[in-house]
Amino acid sequence: MESNKIIDVLIVGAGPTGTSLAIDLVRRGLDVRIIDKAPHAFQGSRAKGIQPRTLEVFDDFEVITDILSQGSLYPLLGIHLGPITIPWPMFKNKRATASTPYPNTWLIPQYTTDSALHNQLKKLGRNVDFGRKLIGFTQGLEAVVSRVSFSNGEEEIISRYLVGADGGSSEVRQQLGVNFIGSTDEQDRILIVDAITTGLSRNRWHVWPGRNGKFVGACPLPNSQLFQWMIRLAPEEEPPESLIDINRRIQSHTRNLRIVLKEMKWRSVFRPNIRLAEVYRSKRVFISGDAAHVHTPAGAQGLNTGIQDAYNLGWKLAQVLAGASDDLLDTYEMERRPIAASVLGLSTKKYNGISNLDPSSIRRGKDEQQLTLTYHGGPLASSASDRTNTLESGDRAPDAFLFDSKGKGVRLFDLFRGSHFTLIAYGNRAARDLARINWPVNGAQLKRIVVNSSWILQADYVLNDLKHTFESVYSPPDDTLILIRPDGYIAHISSSEDLNSLYNSIHKMTPNAEFSGERAGESNITNKPFSHERGYRAN
Repeated sequence: MESNKIIDVLIVGAGPTGTSLAIDLVRRGLDVRIIDKAPHAFQGSRAKGIQPRTLEVFDDFEVITDILSQGSLYPLLGIHLGPITIPWPMFKNKRATASTPYPNTWLIPQYTTDSALHNQLKKLGRNVDFGRKLIGFTQGLEAVVSRVSFSNGEEEIISRYLVGADGGSSEVRQQLGVNFIGSTDEQDRILIVDAITTGLSRNRWHVWPGRNGKFVGACPLPNSQLFQWMIRLAPEEEPPESLIDINRRIQSHTRNLRIVLKEMKWRSVFRPNIRLAEVYRSKRVFISGDAAHVHTPAGAQGLNTGIQDAYNLGWKLAQVLAGASDDLLDTYEMERRPIAASVLGLSTKKYNGISNLDPSSIRRGKDEQQLTLTYHGGPLASSASDRTNTLESGDRAPDAFLFDSKGKGVRLFDLFRGSHFTLIAYGNRAARDLARINWPVNGAQLKRIVVNSSWILQADYVLNDLKHTFESVYSPPDDTLILIRPDGYIAHISSSEDLNSLYNSIHKMTPNAEFSGERAGESNITNKPFSHERGYRAN
């Protein structure tokens, strides 16, 4: 058996959740391994809807260009009722705004999403170890010892933390003995097939409703000749396996012999699991994504919720490894499990509505897009925090369009991108206080942004809200400080007269042992009038 040094984190499962976590941890400088029992990357289209909030995460991970170039907006539904085909908008597509650069759900097959994430991980110097199966693990006070098998033997991997992102049948969850509460309807099955198809227009997501909730659907997959076919089976029906039998089944239901599946790329039988793990953490072991919650496919929530899990957990693991309190890791379950429970209810409601031919179950809106999910009232969203007229602690931090001293446009999301916290000071006194804020030497660092100050100040960016997009979206009172977490949620809002509550918030999320003396006490502030032309980025 091979044995290695102690690494920071071992991730089991290289789907979108596990790979997103690996990307986030590696870019923070952690020593990470990611293994998957499969011999290669997943090859099906299964989870094909990327929600706007996930697109923002992909922007942060710098994979957004690949995702956008290889996907598309969703086409109209084409609901076939006998000889009539009714066009039906599943989504109301919107224009990008200053606060929301990615307002629409994006259609892209999972195999393409996986590929984009794996490529980004490779750029960061890591690869997925495929063909490695977790056999078992034991936890100690300081580390987790995992046994992993592969074609030529076994190895022992010692890690500070272990994260199971290994799907609904998670080996990690099962070995922890965590209850997976919910139900699986064995009689309700959907055959899913990716196949090159002729005789069908590619400008519609075709649906042929049937009796008792049965239906056949065909969604065109971008940048290919493939359709993803969905065939809801009768309770006692054997799922067809061969291409001939699948064609016969589809042509019988659609009454259209011109539709022909030519080549099958992937096939699976789906059963609607509706389950939520009782806990997300046991000491040094965590579960995430489908290992922690499984949903129906309605609403495209599973993959997206899993990636948000990873985004929430990544920075917290890095902070604790840098010296922050272990209590920070407990906030992962406290914040994410209620979100999963809510998403599970939404997805189930939509899925049941399909059986009843309820038109509202087909429409998709803000509930599915995950932009309004919030951690209000959570352990890191202090009730002592102030709020603006539009936002409070726990909300997603929106984008805004500002200008630097040379009149060049700057997006807040471009400044959020990376592994740091961000502190925004709005107004003169807030800008003065921002420069005085001490920040720990270890762990994620702080990017300081000043907006609309007439004083010359020390900050990373001094910007002006010439088009009032920041004022419109954030709507801050004069002299407000807004602390943004590394995962893009507002940690704290305070006035310049109440820095104690801001420090309390900082201390919950950072190592407290050492602070940078560079900005301690009185800082490099002058009260000279500040003109827009004199804004600068301090180095």
